[in-house]
Amino acid sequence: MQRKNTAFAATSVVLALGAALLGGVTAAQAAPGNDGGSGNNGEIKNVIYLLGDGMGRTHVTAGRERFYGAAGKLNMETLPAHGYVSTYAVQKKSGQPGSADFAPNLVTDSASAATAWASGVKTYNAALGVDAKGTLVPTAMEMAKQAGYRTGNVSTAEITDATPAAQMSHALARGCQGPVYSASSCQDTQVTGSALPTSDVRVTPIAKQIARNGTADVILGGGLSRFDAADETALKAQGYSVISSPATQIAATKTDLAAAQGQKVFGLFNSGNLTVEKTKQDNPSSAAAQEPTVADMTNKAISLLSTKNKGSKGFYLQVEGALIDKRSHANDASQTLEEIKAFDDAVKVALDFAKKDGHTLVIVTADHAHTSQIVDGNTPGLTTKLTTKDGADMIVSYGTSPAGGSQQHTGTQVRVAGYGPGAANLVGLIDQTDLHFIIDKTVKR
Repeated sequence: MQRKNTAFAATSVVLALGAALLGGVTAAQAAPGNDGGSGNNGEIKNVIYLLGDGMGRTHVTAGRERFYGAAGKLNMETLPAHGYVSTYAVQKKSGQPGSADFAPNLVTDSASAATAWASGVKTYNAALGVDAKGTLVPTAMEMAKQAGYRTGNVSTAEITDATPAAQMSHALARGCQGPVYSASSCQDTQVTGSALPTSDVRVTPIAKQIARNGTADVILGGGLSRFDAADETALKAQGYSVISSPATQIAATKTDLAAAQGQKVFGLFNSGNLTVEKTKQDNPSSAAAQEPTVADMTNKAISLLSTKNKGSKGFYLQVEGALIDKRSHANDASQTLEEIKAFDDAVKVALDFAKKDGHTLVIVTADHAHTSQIVDGNTPGLTTKLTTKDGADMIVSYGTSPAGGSQQHTGTQVRVAGYGPGAANLVGLIDQTDLHFIIDKTVKR
């Protein structure tokens, strides 16, 4: 069923809630002064938030040993401030932690996790930009945009997928991506009681929202098939340089990305998720090899967003290495670690910029973990043997699925690291919702 384009007046209402949402911030969340190794006076102009989807602590260790050796370090491990993040979600209709109707769900998905740091609330799995009772909540990217910052969203997944979408949309169900509306993928009467009118933003396909609300100035990733000709018209009407055409479904290439200019850029490089790095490496003459890496996209996004723009206070950029999770679900240790290396290369791009700039907070974390473990050779179950940079055998075991099945998320805490002003707020154990307030309070409004 094709739906009519809707007005997004609801977004303005959501943004008006931002000030109320920021009440009750803890002292740790509100203290932006420590420079976290940047050597400046603590002033923050930019935030670069990078996350490896599904990147648990075992992934980090395995990535280090695979590419840098047991005594080496990934770029993400060189950031001076380290801590851990709790990742649980809640049940549908649950209240927030501390309320009488609080009902936790101990294993999160990417949608509820991304909503936690984007909007500072716990929600149910599959929800984006709404709390567990279906109420719209503002996102950090919406609030940064409203406050005069430039904004960017980069992902190796479809840009309508859970993690990037949590910053740019509000949906009862993460599957409501587009290009067309369907009740089965967009409505959730268990939350709302009855079906919402199709004019309600919470059941508007995510692609339609992204193409019309202007939340992100720079949008780079996959998912071209989620957008149509009407979306391209809407993007161009807002001043976007559209380097991949939804109307013709011609994806952009890394050459197009390198040449992109302007204050607003919309570039999608695959009809679906981007291609895993190992496939591109093995097929250098293929069309897939013309896709940019996550480091390429991060570098270009920073270049576009950091260009001096009258009235801009700085920028807020989110970067996702999404295929870590997707290859973990597939029990594919080799390509999972290739994706961690690619993501870590993007971390280096961000860190190099922050060190030169002196006013940029870099945060590196994950949304949830997977069950992968580094084990010895006597472990039963599904395992993969890889060779590390040191020439040692590394055996990775999967604990939640047989061959051909899908490895599951876990409810364990994940690692967080930071560099720059405000990074000290990441030390210790925090919750994913705390990340929202740390970002908001460290950026001067």
